[in-house]
Amino acid sequence: MSILRQFSRLSICPTVKFQLNRNISTTSALTFKITEQLWAEPMKKKKKIDPAIVKAREERRRKKIEKQIRRLEKNARQLKPIDELEVPLHLMDSLKKYKRPPVQLSVEEIEARELLQKEWARYKRDEYMNNIAQVDRIMAAQRRALDRLYEESEDLYNEAIMPDLQLLPYTISGPVATPPIKDYESPDGEYIDVSKKWDN
Repeated sequence: MSILRQFSRLSICPTVKFQLNRNISTTSALTFKITEQLWAEPMKKKKKIDPAIVKAREERRRKKIEKQIRRLEKNARQLKPIDELEVPLHLMDSLKKYKRPPVQLSVEEIEARELLQKEWARYKRDEYMNNIAQVDRIMAAQRRALDRLYEESEDLYNEAIMPDLQLLPYTISGPVATPPIKDYESPDGEYIDVSKKWDN
């Protein structure tokens, strides 16, 4: 109590300077080493249990698991609902307003449409065959030109068949072949599971 009074007098008096030194250290003393305290209790003596009770517990656990398996098998065919694929109810209610009756076509209209489809199929086939023939003509002309160039000069022929690397300018930097790291387990990464849970 007297120390507190002295301290309060010193702190009140402006002429007296008071300095309080504190030494705080987080390291343990070098001369003393102690091991961690292990608060363990003595091992309990195992009680002998009647084998019939153990068997009854195992039987109950097995029946519980079988019941869960049956419940899962019963609900296995039920598909989980997908919110994005569900049609809103107000659209289901107004579906009759937007539904058109089936169009009744006459025999002449059906035949005209079939003839038009056949005509279109013939046109697309002729277009495809013309494209194939044009590619064949270009390749044959190229082959003839390369044969004549080979007769003139073999060096020019070799230059002509070299691929043009500047045709499609593309540059890439980085390792071209990185050896795999043995016994490397790639991390899964951190993510937040936002999937919905349904109770069966």
